[in-house]
Amino acid sequence: MPGPLPTVVVIDDSTEVRAVITARLRLSGLLEVVGEGGDGTEAVGLAFRHQPSLLLLDLSMPVMDGLDALPGILAVSPDTRVVVYSGFEEGGLAQSAQELGAAGFIEKSLPIDRLAEELLAKLPEHHAPQHHAPSAPRERPVRSSTGSDQPTVSSDQQVLDEHLERFREVFEQAAIGMATMTLTGSIVRANRALSDLMGFKPHELVGLDYGRLTSGRGDLLDAALFDITHMSADIVHLEHDINGSIDPPRKVLATLAPVRDSRGQALYVFLQVQDITRQRAAEEELRRSEERFRLLVEAVRDYAIFMLDPYGHVASWNAGAERIKGYTASEIIGQHFRVFYPGEKREEQHPEYELQQALRTGQYGEEGWRLRKDGTRFWANVLITAVFNEMGEHIGFAKVTRDMTERRQAEELRAAASAALEEANEQLRRAAEEQKQFLAVTAHELRTPAAVLDGTADTLRRHWAELTDDDRTRLLDSMSSSAARLQRLVNDLMTASRLDADSLPLRQAATSLAVLVATAIETVRATRPGGPITTQLEPDVDVLVDPGRVVQVIENLVGNALHHGTPPVDVRIGAGDDVARVEITDAGQGVPPEVRERLFQRFSTGDGVHGTGLGLYIARELARAHGGDVSYEPGTPERPAGTFVLTLPLAPG
Repeated sequence: MPGPLPTVVVIDDSTEVRAVITARLRLSGLLEVVGEGGDGTEAVGLAFRHQPSLLLLDLSMPVMDGLDALPGILAVSPDTRVVVYSGFEEGGLAQSAQELGAAGFIEKSLPIDRLAEELLAKLPEHHAPQHHAPSAPRERPVRSSTGSDQPTVSSDQQVLDEHLERFREVFEQAAIGMATMTLTGSIVRANRALSDLMGFKPHELVGLDYGRLTSGRGDLLDAALFDITHMSADIVHLEHDINGSIDPPRKVLATLAPVRDSRGQALYVFLQVQDITRQRAAEEELRRSEERFRLLVEAVRDYAIFMLDPYGHVASWNAGAERIKGYTASEIIGQHFRVFYPGEKREEQHPEYELQQALRTGQYGEEGWRLRKDGTRFWANVLITAVFNEMGEHIGFAKVTRDMTERRQAEELRAAASAALEEANEQLRRAAEEQKQFLAVTAHELRTPAAVLDGTADTLRRHWAELTDDDRTRLLDSMSSSAARLQRLVNDLMTASRLDADSLPLRQAATSLAVLVATAIETVRATRPGGPITTQLEPDVDVLVDPGRVVQVIENLVGNALHHGTPPVDVRIGAGDDVARVEITDAGQGVPPEVRERLFQRFSTGDGVHGTGLGLYIARELARAHGGDVSYEPGTPERPAGTFVLTLPLAPG
């Protein structure tokens, strides 16, 4: 008699993913699914209750993520083999999970047909099943144009691949060199811009140590990677020459940013490389030009050279002093040299201080503002030397003054240019960071619904007759939900793009606010089931808005409350101070203080990587485009849940 099947518990915050996995594991005939849950706390409870042979554990979940839950699972069920199942590429996640006791790591990109066998491989040999269900039929090969047999690819998979490829093109077609590296500096993926800069083909860069390309300055890379992995550095900039196959060598600015897991541990390193050869050459040419100009000015510009008596009165005067300061010898000899100083310096007795310091140390030099005879100011370089006779007696001071106004102006211009360059670099860094975050968030958000659509469609196609009516209904519901999720993501991305480009048209008309709110709530109930929604839609008012866009704002706010808050969600309308108000409140604990400052920023999420972080950003920008706003009002100790408030202009009476 064959022995009992190994038992498995499935943990994933996506109900659609769980539906596909549990159906396929049961159909495999290799495992018995004894439980499923949506977060880390449920995982610990299910492990304690069932003591399963295997537990398939997602990493990114609300309440408690997979890495936090792993020790607790093994504490209550030591014999359970926990296998991490993640939408992120493996990188360093597998090692982190194994250090916490995981038996293995499986990426969600793994074909669903292979999941059961991969899980069984994680069991000790004596737990291997005694019988095997018939293997699932393979894809029927088709004859390619070259005559070779190739497996068929479902139309769903083709659509998914094409959709994902469009997002990969952002990386591949970027004008700046980009790559992902391991924590030790080995390149695992490079785009065309980087390969062109290095003089290699993209595949030739894979596996290379980036330190070998830094013209003998691999120590810079080692130090940067140490900062990232051991000192939690967020951004590291390196400037170095590259040792590629391009001649002459290029000078580049490399920016390294770690991609971290939910515990803050670095998984891999995102690298951007910008060719600054021309920029640095231009800066060097500018420096040389400025140096030549300075030498030219010093060679042709006369010095003001004159003598002071021991008390500071002018005793001699040369032609250069007359040209610079504007006094003739007869006008100035005998006067105290304090006449060359602005009033505030004379009040401070700064001229007397200069003489004291020169007498004490032998010389005194400084730069500062001085006055010409006509009252205009010039920036002067001053050197005062105490003069002694052969007997060692102090007989006065020699004073040399140079007009440095032009040099100071040049320094101010250079400082302004440097500040502008720094600002431009900062904008570039922010743009690169946003692009990196956009790619990570979008890829993560696409992966789950895409995997559900692929797995569900394949399951229905190949096992329709074997599935129960409930299974088929549940899988079809999963497909519909995932398709709606993809559509929302595409709509959010398109709206955000148009908002950024100021190209979003608005067709405003006087519209009932109650009708807009009711329409939005019905849409949310149909597409985002998550809990009860209560409304108070009186007194109704008319607002001057684009109805479709305002419905989108309200959908985002209510959907946000359902996803991140605690049902029920209460929606109220009202008016005051010449504006209409829509207030959305849930029954949860409100937005944490540390999240509020970035609540309405693009790609900002309050629970790790869940969601694109575009919903609240789009809601506020659309409201502001109408002359309104979206804000968050924190709750009170008695009622901790905060309120999101949408304000809109009232329609003219």
